[in-house]
Amino acid sequence: MVIKISRPLHRGAPAIRVTSSSNDLLDSQVKEQTEKEELDRNQSSHSRHRLTMLLLKSSLVVIVILALTGSFWWTLSISTSSRGHIFHSSRRLQEQLVSDLWDIGELSFGTSRMKEIEFCPGELENYIPCFNVSENLDSGFSDGNEYDRVCRQGSRQNCLVLPPMNYKIPLRWPTGRDIIWVANVKITGQEVFTSGSLTKRMMMLEEEQISFRSASLMFDGVEDYSHQIAEMIGLRNESNFIQAGIRTILDIGCGYGSFGAHLFSEQILTICIANYESSGSQVQLTLERGLPAMIGSFSSKQLPYPSLSFDLLHCARCGIDWDKKDGTFLIEVDRVLRPGGYFVWTSPLINVQSSRRNKEKQKRWNFVRDFAENLCWELMSQQDETVVWKKTSKKTCYNSRKSGSGPSICSKVQDVEFPYYRPLQNCIGGMHSRRWVPIEERATWPSRSNLNRSELALYGLHLDELNEDTANYRIIVRNYWSLLSPLIFSDHPKRPGDEDPSPPYNMLRNVLDMNARYGGLNAALLEARKSVWVMNVVPTTGPKYLPLILDRGYFGVLHDWCEAFPTYPRTYDMVHAEGLLSLESSQHWRCTMVDIFTEIDRMLRPEGWIIIRDTALLIDSARVLTRRLKWEARVIEIESNNDERLLICQKPFFKRQPS
Repeated sequence: MVIKISRPLHRGAPAIRVTSSSNDLLDSQVKEQTEKEELDRNQSSHSRHRLTMLLLKSSLVVIVILALTGSFWWTLSISTSSRGHIFHSSRRLQEQLVSDLWDIGELSFGTSRMKEIEFCPGELENYIPCFNVSENLDSGFSDGNEYDRVCRQGSRQNCLVLPPMNYKIPLRWPTGRDIIWVANVKITGQEVFTSGSLTKRMMMLEEEQISFRSASLMFDGVEDYSHQIAEMIGLRNESNFIQAGIRTILDIGCGYGSFGAHLFSEQILTICIANYESSGSQVQLTLERGLPAMIGSFSSKQLPYPSLSFDLLHCARCGIDWDKKDGTFLIEVDRVLRPGGYFVWTSPLINVQSSRRNKEKQKRWNFVRDFAENLCWELMSQQDETVVWKKTSKKTCYNSRKSGSGPSICSKVQDVEFPYYRPLQNCIGGMHSRRWVPIEERATWPSRSNLNRSELALYGLHLDELNEDTANYRIIVRNYWSLLSPLIFSDHPKRPGDEDPSPPYNMLRNVLDMNARYGGLNAALLEARKSVWVMNVVPTTGPKYLPLILDRGYFGVLHDWCEAFPTYPRTYDMVHAEGLLSLESSQHWRCTMVDIFTEIDRMLRPEGWIIIRDTALLIDSARVLTRRLKWEARVIEIESNNDERLLICQKPFFKRQPS
């Protein structure tokens, strides 16, 4: 990919302070004169722009009429056998012309909508649309369902979320894994010192920082705990997880991510999910440490992951009552667990001595143990408060159960491979999937990322297609990395022959790919040894390649980008979107570009990066919008592809001042 940088749309300065206007008379006069000149220029430019757009739309209308008329008379003279093919081709041409008219209409209105988007009120610094516990309670939600994700009409506010008062840019990885700034997250000292779970206790409050020092004698618990789990599975230690087929772990109610942080050095990818919490959030603190996490709830809906997605599920005092709702929560664990995968549960309920003295505890433990057996899980080991089950690798096990024992197998209609927050099912899912492959029969990491021909055939792909995608992203990542420098937003003079310094390998940590396709960006970043993890998002409106991404050993989730993503503000260093605008345009914009871009701004950390690759026309529309968002932006022309452009933006650091 050959690129060249076009002139800047506008410039801005990071760490901008949001303050009241100056009282200096001379500055005011200069400002008024400057604004008047700018207004004159904008009006002149606006008039020319509107005239150009009017001519373009008029021309396209004429083209549509001529195309439709010509097509009609032409088709009268061709044979009946050819008419079907030509009709479909003509139909596609008409749809493309209508789409182009739609896009130009959006662009023509852009200049009349140049009012900057306002900042959100200060109380919305941790604003997450679709998660409103008090409103859910008022609507009658209870029994844990008040934590559900509910995207009501009008729940989104198109404003820019400001960071907390004393927010600081997070420390780079790996330092940021062990030390975070207190002001960056919403947590009280009481919540730090009274945290109950094992991994929540692995931290200390030190003035302006929270420290997670796993090397300290106080914090050797996670290492010992991981070692214990490995031995219970039958391994020497946690460094053998990869050899046992374990690469991806879903950590339910993860505390603050210390279990996943420890395993990261063993190339184990652990994703944390936990309920929405207004303060002391497990998800917010885990993401602030540079570890994978998202809001997810085991209350009434299925998780937005395909069946057979994870090698191990982990719950250490995660707060879920697995014996409730007739075992439905355990059925959902079984659905997302791969054949031969493991479920690790740590709870006081498992302690044999304690349970014998408490009949209610004994009854609850017996229910979970018996239900797991009816799910065809093998109880591998039980030590102290921890138990490990292994899911069966053989489908025949379900047919060998006693009649009437345990949940039934889902029908093909019930067994949806791509559920998107569907109600929890009371039947065993994943049985009809062609991806039923035991973890011990899969290639181990990192070979797993290169799927073979037979594996790709499940998704209708050829090996050449994946190889071409991988090769393209190698070049793309190399070019991206060279562009991620603040120098591209300045006119800083350089001596002939000088090049911009390349950003360090750990410049980014948390990356979100809004339209991940096959996971090519993730693969190329890891191959280039960048210190990142990627949240691969597959839009609900696009091709369903999420199972492929998960089978490659990456993490991903299904999501509708006309709704808010289940994460806290300021959690990603870079957001990447290739072809997303074209995808939404093909759906005739179910939501506006403003909706999508304000959501990007909410998720992005101050001084974070946005890279958008799309058609030239859509990039022009997006470039106009970046001014309203106060982003610093540059358009990059791709000389090898005249139909596409890159839009590279950086979100400024707006510091909120005391009122």
